[in-house]
Amino acid sequence: MQDIYDPSYVKGVFDRCSGRYIAFSYACSLGFTERWRRQSVEALSPIAGDALCGYDLMAGTGEVWPHLFKAKPNIESITAVDISSGMHRRAMKRLHAMRSEKIDFIEDDVLESALPDESADFVISTFGLKTFNLDQQEKLASLTARVLKPGGVYSFIEASDPKGWGLRPLYLFHLKRVLPLVEKTMLRGAQDFSMIGAYCMNFGDIRPFAEKLEEEGLLAEVRPYFFGCATGVSGRKPESG
Repeated sequence: MQDIYDPSYVKGVFDRCSGRYIAFSYACSLGFTERWRRQSVEALSPIAGDALCGYDLMAGTGEVWPHLFKAKPNIESITAVDISSGMHRRAMKRLHAMRSEKIDFIEDDVLESALPDESADFVISTFGLKTFNLDQQEKLASLTARVLKPGGVYSFIEASDPKGWGLRPLYLFHLKRVLPLVEKTMLRGAQDFSMIGAYCMNFGDIRPFAEKLEEEGLLAEVRPYFFGCATGVSGRKPESG
C-alpha cells in the first residue's frame, strides 16, 4: 500500500485538488473552514513592532492571508511554504494578486526546507497538519521552535475527530460517505478530496502535536472549535534569557 504521508503522495493529491479546492472546501465544510481560519488568526497573541515577517506553513491556497492582513496590519511579508505549486498558483490567481508584493512562495516539503533560524515573528498553519504522521509532527514542532524569534507567536488549526460529541456519527458519515459521493458525481470520479476525510480521521486531534511543541520549549494552549470538529494550538516562544 502507498504511504499517504509520503511527501510525493501528498503533493499529488493537492496538485490535483488545487483547481477546485477553494469552492469544494467551503461548501462541504458548510463554511466552517473559513470561520476556523479567522479564529486561528485571532488566537495569535499580540505581536509588537512594525514590518512583521512570518511563515504560513502548508499554505495551500492562502485563504488565511486576508485574515492575517486584516488582524495584523503591521505585517510586511508572508512567506508561504507548500509542497503543491498548483495550490499556490490558484491562490495568487484568484485571491491575492493585489498582495503579491507581500507574499513570497517556497515550493518544498516544509520538513526539508532550509528556513533560517529565528527568522519569523509569527508562524501559522491552517488545515495542513493532518498530512503529517506523528514522527513528522515532531519534526514540524522542532522547525517551528527553531524559526521563531524569541517572543514570536504561532497558531495551528486542524479538522479533528470530535470524540464524545453526540453528533459524531453524523459528522463521520459526512466525511466518509457524503464527501466521496459528491466528489464522484460532481468531480468526474476523482478520489483526491476523499483523502482529506481519511487524513482527518487518522489525525485525531491536535493535542499530541501540542505536547511536541511544549517539549521544544514553546508555550502552548489547546482550543477546541465547534464541539471538537476542529482543534487548535497557539502560543509563544519565550524571550531569551
